[in-house]
Amino acid sequence: IIRKKACNLELTREELETIFNGYLHDEVKDYQMSAFLMAICINDMSDSEIFALTDIFIKSGDVLDLSFMPSKVIDKHSTGGVGDKTTLIVAPIVASLGVAVVKMSGRGLGYTGGTIDKLESIPNFKVDLSEDVIKKQALDIGVVVTSQSEDLVPLDKKVYALRDVTATTNSIPLIASSIMSKKIASGADGIVIDIKVGSGALIKTRKEAERLANIIIKIGNYYQKEVRTIISDMNTPLGRCIGNKLEVFEAIDVLQNKVKGPLYDTCLEIASKMVSMGKNISEKEALKEVVSSIERKEAYKKFLQLVKYQGGDLEKLEIKARVYNIKANKSGVLKNIDALEIAKLSKSLGAGRNSKDEEIDYNAGVVLTKEIGDKISEGDILANLY
Repeated sequence: IIRKKACNLELTREELETIFNGYLHDEVKDYQMSAFLMAICINDMSDSEIFALTDIFIKSGDVLDLSFMPSKVIDKHSTGGVGDKTTLIVAPIVASLGVAVVKMSGRGLGYTGGTIDKLESIPNFKVDLSEDVIKKQALDIGVVVTSQSEDLVPLDKKVYALRDVTATTNSIPLIASSIMSKKIASGADGIVIDIKVGSGALIKTRKEAERLANIIIKIGNYYQKEVRTIISDMNTPLGRCIGNKLEVFEAIDVLQNKVKGPLYDTCLEIASKMVSMGKNISEKEALKEVVSSIERKEAYKKFLQLVKYQGGDLEKLEIKARVYNIKANKSGVLKNIDALEIAKLSKSLGAGRNSKDEEIDYNAGVVLTKEIGDKISEGDILANLY
């Protein structure tokens, strides 16, 4: 099967089941699966292979039934980027407007921490929730952010951890199957997918992003789920903070209506699509409700409720780190901030993982103090390293 994919031949569903389910049950070794994933990265997959793989992922575990919820449940996913803390902002906004959000998130992929790492940086925040707890919390407060449970799409969880450390994260078919299997198994009625494009994203070109959007929508149609996509820029980091605790603080600033800019704008766009789907209203009407929720601090109150319900203690959230100021060695205008280079820097400080078992330093990261277009004088502080 590995040789067949290496020779760029189409695999049957049975062959995909043999190798992927074999890997799940430890009959196929890490090094064999690594070779196979690399062959997929190099030679791609057909639509029928992608549909089969998504279905194999979903059937590897349980499927969450959220049909008991009084409102529609809308989920969102970002393909990941540098400084992408949109879930921490968007989930409370949408839930504050009466649209339930039940979101299963991942840990770090590539250079930076994932949503679960960011939430775990809040002292005592519980991310491993049982199905019963998820259902009760969804009914009680209308918002849940949990790590992928062992029983939901366990195959994806295992493959995802291996992809992270074998440079096989950037395959469009693997990304599409991974995202959509989790989203469909999580039981949401509608899904918004934010596809990041640029140097700091898994997807580097607009053409690849459009292909991914197209495949994701096809998979959604196959499972009769409404899916909407956004393609957003990731050549520069999203927001000023990169690093787990730092990003939680920045998310709080957005929810408290203290911060505007690209991060705020991206969150408005995602939240508006979700509210539009959840309430069957236009995105324009939804946008007004979203802005109002932030301005009235309803979204922030919902965030506090979410943290409290999952055991988190914001009072104890503090950053313990040495801070180094990076100063400009010349004057001029800031033309570009390379998301990938900032991500590598943040990882080298301890904010990302090199191996799937590695601990993250939640305090580490980078805060950018200038924006593109700013006039810079020699000696100005460009960034703080934690």
